[in-house]
Amino acid sequence: MTSETSRPTEQTSVSVFGGPTALIEYGGLRFLTDPTFDAPGEYPIGDGRALTKTAPTAVTPARLAPIDVVLLSHDEHPDNLDHSGRALLADVPLTLTTRGGAGRLGGTARGLAPWETVDLPRPDGGTLTVTATPAQHGPEGCEPVTGEVIGFVLTAPDLPTVYVSGDNASLDVVRRIADRFAPVDTAVLFAGAARTALLDGALLTLDSAQAAEAAAILAAGRVVPVHFDSWGHFTEGRTHLADAFTAAGLRDRLELGAA
Repeated sequence: MTSETSRPTEQTSVSVFGGPTALIEYGGLRFLTDPTFDAPGEYPIGDGRALTKTAPTAVTPARLAPIDVVLLSHDEHPDNLDHSGRALLADVPLTLTTRGGAGRLGGTARGLAPWETVDLPRPDGGTLTVTATPAQHGPEGCEPVTGEVIGFVLTAPDLPTVYVSGDNASLDVVRRIADRFAPVDTAVLFAGAARTALLDGALLTLDSAQAAEAAAILAAGRVVPVHFDSWGHFTEGRTHLADAFTAAGLRDRLELGAA
């Protein structure tokens, strides 16, 4: 699936390719979220478990080049960084990710703690700021099981604010981010109501109703959902998102693109 979700009146283009992988063009730079390009199949995740990829990514790494920055929410799960995604990192000048992830990946990876910032030069001579944000990949206390995860906020004095949630299941985390950055122009929300046996079926990402609530908390002008398809452990998809945003009176903010 590919969807172009830019509008003529906005300065941010977001293209979604399936799973968590999206291209954000912002301030003249090209940001890629959680790169996953491997073929459908079973991907081991430890202790005899596996995640099942059910659909191919709608683009190849070669078609996306050049990428200036990868925004990698975490490196430990194959649905967020797969073999092809890891290979792509070698050709990217900068990968921003968790502190532990940067240590594991090496190369151009730079680890950030929540609320840490990085200023990046823009082609026009200005700068933009990437702020790492908290993310909670499951219920309270899940970190020893699911690992360290971060999200990102992109800001610049002359540009709208963009939030990339990463794998986050906590609305309390969203409220903390809103306290600092709302209103958000564009929220790229990892949704899909991911569940596995790892935490007895607890939500590992936002479900559709929570995604709509997150949009309201952030006062988001538009929401581009990602990571709600292409993997078997997602329990809610496109129809659930449309229904939830409609019920919340926010359907006009939701940009799902073509199926």
